[in-house]
Amino acid sequence: MAPDKKTKILATLGPATRGPDDIRALVEAGVNLFRLNFSHGSHEDHAERYRWIRDVEAGLGYPLGILMDLQGPKLRLGTFAEGSVQLAEGDRIRLDLDPTPGTAKRVNLPHPEIIAALRPGMALLVDDGRVRLNVLEAKNDNILAEACNAGELSDRKGVNVPEAVLELSPLTEKDRRDLAFGLDLGVDWVALSFVQRPSDIEEARALIGERAFLMAKIEKPTAVDHLEAIAELSDAIMIARGDLGVEVPAEHVPGIQKRIIACCRELGRPVVVATQMLESMRFSPAPTRAEVTDVANAVSEGADAVMLSAETASGDYPLEAVTMMSNIIRTTEADPGYQAQLDAGRPEPRATVSDAISCAIRRISRILPVAVLVCFTTSGATSLRASRERPKAPILTLTPNLRTARRLTVVWGVYSQVSDRFDSVDEIARTALEEAHRREMAHPGDTVVITAGAPFGSPGTTNLLRIETLA
Repeated sequence: MAPDKKTKILATLGPATRGPDDIRALVEAGVNLFRLNFSHGSHEDHAERYRWIRDVEAGLGYPLGILMDLQGPKLRLGTFAEGSVQLAEGDRIRLDLDPTPGTAKRVNLPHPEIIAALRPGMALLVDDGRVRLNVLEAKNDNILAEACNAGELSDRKGVNVPEAVLELSPLTEKDRRDLAFGLDLGVDWVALSFVQRPSDIEEARALIGERAFLMAKIEKPTAVDHLEAIAELSDAIMIARGDLGVEVPAEHVPGIQKRIIACCRELGRPVVVATQMLESMRFSPAPTRAEVTDVANAVSEGADAVMLSAETASGDYPLEAVTMMSNIIRTTEADPGYQAQLDAGRPEPRATVSDAISCAIRRISRILPVAVLVCFTTSGATSLRASRERPKAPILTLTPNLRTARRLTVVWGVYSQVSDRFDSVDEIARTALEEAHRREMAHPGDTVVITAGAPFGSPGTTNLLRIETLA
């Protein structure tokens, strides 16, 4: 199946998916990799969906990536004696460590790390920011806060503390159990929630090792402050706009999104834009015009992938949502200004052989009518650097490593095939032409650009560029 878009689609699986036939339909509609959300569902549920994906992958004959998304620490209020209380603007309420059911005057906040971090004047956001509390007093075991607006507080509502850095690991005991399970299952990517600082990435990396690739979710203001360092340590970034839009003023989110995409492009890290992209399609077969524009803007800005959450996990129209997202991507990428915008934001190449070749590929594809760029790579690094250039032609990666092929399913413009034919330059050229033709990415008479490294199969040795014509 010839690829017809460069921006990838990451789709979340859930109860709306009933078997491998549904998975295959989503792939044929445009999904490139799947998300298993460990905030919901049992290990048995995720294992079954994992098997469905791998069965479909085997049937199609090309790689599908699987990302496990860890829940991370969920900060919540305790309970209320009557289930909820109503606060008026200016009402005061004390939050403490006492587990006794709460009243309109006090409630349990079972997170000593929050109480320790808060200071007078800081904000506490409850229920996705529907109720904003201003801290008046902060003691060792409780805080006194004032309601900035009227609203309801009820049992176990979520709490956000945007102005405080919490002395809290991003990995709870549940996350550690889930991570061990997912790694044993064989997931390709791990998404780490609640990242605050670079050390969080190092902590997760120590547990994951080389068994999967690590995607950091940017959803905290402190993570934005440490963006470059976090991106350097990660294999990819997800812009998790849900919690991010609670913890920073909503009007700041578009600018932060642009900054994160630019940073990831500079570093050559894949970046996923996530949350509420086609939210209305959970219950409607058509999106709002604002949602269509949101997806198109993410594509125009150069995101590697866009994500569907509840739309495909539990919505009424999962296939329609994927089809719509694919249509938006294709239409945006076909616009004459799309490539010009990508070129305008192109980062400077670094002083390496790999970047020199990648830069040459981009220029060649603008001078010659190149149908496809074929990269032979073991680790995937060559394809990542080629994608960083956002060339006009798609990139076909040939690799002997299935793990590498699955990793690259999130990368802009890259489509992969497992191949171990790396014996000689002539054999590489012959294989590249055969695979490009088989995948319908090139036809007789088309120009094909090929890159590889010698000695063959050695990571980090890309030093060969060859131009061929498919006979």
